[in-house]
Amino acid sequence: MVNVNELVDRLIGLAFAEDIGDGDHTTLSCIPDDAMGKSKLLVKETGILAGVAVAKRVFADFDPELKMEIFMDDGTPVKPGDVAFTVEGKVRSLLQTERLMLNIMQRMSGIATMTNRYVKRLEGTHTRVLDTRKTTPGMRMLEKEAVKIGGGVNHRIGLFDMILLKDNHVDFAGGIEKAIQRAKDYCKEKGKDLKIEIEVRNFDELQRVLDYGGVDRIMLDNFSVADTRKAVQMIGGRYETESSGGITFDTLRDYAECGVDFISVGALTHSVKGLDMSFKAC
Repeated sequence: MVNVNELVDRLIGLAFAEDIGDGDHTTLSCIPDDAMGKSKLLVKETGILAGVAVAKRVFADFDPELKMEIFMDDGTPVKPGDVAFTVEGKVRSLLQTERLMLNIMQRMSGIATMTNRYVKRLEGTHTRVLDTRKTTPGMRMLEKEAVKIGGGVNHRIGLFDMILLKDNHVDFAGGIEKAIQRAKDYCKEKGKDLKIEIEVRNFDELQRVLDYGGVDRIMLDNFSVADTRKAVQMIGGRYETESSGGITFDTLRDYAECGVDFISVGALTHSVKGLDMSFKAC
């Protein structure tokens, strides 16, 4: 199993390495080593705050003597003018941690904000919104955490914590029945307790899955709203259901009202706009 803390620490280390290199020569040239100061995280746009816990790690990893005072936690609704936290310590440290902290917080807050918008769109239904593996390389743990902060659900973290038999797996395996059976045999052989989900592209494939069984969830890929409603009726609650492919914010609720358990939305992480904020001296 993946060690999340280790991955985040490695991400922070790599990010500092690519940003600072052999030194922040701008800061080193004009800011005395003993200069002390204080900066605040200023929110400039309405949304959901995310990344505060990670920002705390960024500051602590770079300079353990930096003192952070937190006024707003992850998941807090924010508006322009809000101050999420202040950080006090060496000015050099404040300047060198600024961009990495902002990059992380702006992106995570943007994801949490968009996710929350989708979650509110589904209010009154039992459908939950899922993320996907369409994430920024190296930042997946942070982006998926942001989805949870916004009220969404992680589909799976990676290829290791669930079996998802997509169209290519089915085609390369020689068909639906073979793909399912091989997945079940593999789990038994390796002693792994993994959920098995299978993607279906049409009603013929759906019927074959229903006839064969052996899965936990069925993904209805690129089904229309009308076909989704029919498919949910065919499945009849025997398996979890997920709608995926081509679903927009405008059509989201139409799919939910068909009775699906989950709707996966890649846009939560691959097409998000960061939430505007700045780190200013105070």
